[in-house]
Amino acid sequence: MTTIQIRPGDLVRASGGARYALALGVDALGTGMLRPFLLLYGVTVLGLSPAATGLSMTVGIVAGLVCVPAVGRWLDRGARSAAVAASMLVRVAGVLTLLAAPDGNAVVFTAAALLLGVGNQAWPAAHAALVATLAQGRTRDAALAAGRSLRNAGLGVGALVAAGCLAGGAPAFRALAAASALGYLLAAVLAWSVRVSADPTAHQQTDRERVSGPRLGALLLANIAYVFCLNVPEVALPLVLVTRLHASPVWSAAVFVANTVLVVALQVPVTAWMARFTRPTALALSGVVLALSYLGFLAADRLGGWAAAGIAAVSVLCTLGEIVYAGSATALVTAVTPAPVLGRALARFQLSTGFGLAVSPAVMTSLAARGPAALWGTLAAGTLGAAALAKGRPSRAGAGSRAVNKGAHGGD
Repeated sequence: MTTIQIRPGDLVRASGGARYALALGVDALGTGMLRPFLLLYGVTVLGLSPAATGLSMTVGIVAGLVCVPAVGRWLDRGARSAAVAASMLVRVAGVLTLLAAPDGNAVVFTAAALLLGVGNQAWPAAHAALVATLAQGRTRDAALAAGRSLRNAGLGVGALVAAGCLAGGAPAFRALAAASALGYLLAAVLAWSVRVSADPTAHQQTDRERVSGPRLGALLLANIAYVFCLNVPEVALPLVLVTRLHASPVWSAAVFVANTVLVVALQVPVTAWMARFTRPTALALSGVVLALSYLGFLAADRLGGWAAAGIAAVSVLCTLGEIVYAGSATALVTAVTPAPVLGRALARFQLSTGFGLAVSPAVMTSLAARGPAALWGTLAAGTLGAAALAKGRPSRAGAGSRAVNKGAHGGD
């Protein structure tokens, strides 16, 4: 069992080519400049109440999730780069609507949030389907990991640019929104130009390349618990550090920055290293690592004056679990799903991801109010249960599934 070796040029081609990689970077930069500060835009620029702004953003997220099944059906009819470009163009319309919103008009802001939500929720499935069309096996897994690494880098840079402009007030917010719209438009043109599509009548995925694993329903249920880890650095840790431990907000910022840097630097190499395991095993291992990190947070909470430093240290383990999860979850969905229904499977996976992200802040804040044992103990137990679901039962192929996995392209 060895790690896979993929040349950078092969990885770029498997990821959609240089133009598509540039599109992903520009799109992520624009998203990083706008999405973290959309609430502030509604409150600061449009003069809406925080409650009205939050409600509008929630409507946008829900509307985006409702539209995801239609995206899946479009993908199963062969759309690839067109679907990616459409997700970006919808966000252009959303930003333009945002810029046109009159002061105090919650209806227009809600329309903008709805369009932005549709684009944000449609993009992951469309991107994964495009990569799955261009690459197979472990090369596809590495390409998906590279896309996540690039996207996190763009989000981080965009957020830093936006943070530096916050002192400029409403004019700066409007300028950032306009820059985001231009970025989305450029990204859409670049993505559309790669002209990738799939033949819906062709069986593009061979029986040899399809690997054994858990049933899709079990995987989607497990994913809801897994996805909580994505909100731990943004919700759970700041909540514990600032409100319970009364630590400086600098600790929360440091944890978030470290998370972003580690994901950018390690997503591809860790995904390549984990190729020595089958995808279900890798996904299950990520759950074990995450559960251990949650128990580590519980232990660090009892360190007194060193609690903040202990939590920051354990957050590295949590990030490693997140990296393994992100490198194996989507890859497993694409590997166990026949090509003719891949779009719908990816859409259902995105629905489970979006649902988990939507409910996790409410769940984590509710658990945190009951104490650290309730928060971290429940997350650890839930994630271990999800890991068991992700591992699944061996298929009828039994012991031969491992050989099939290793024999497929790139050591599946």
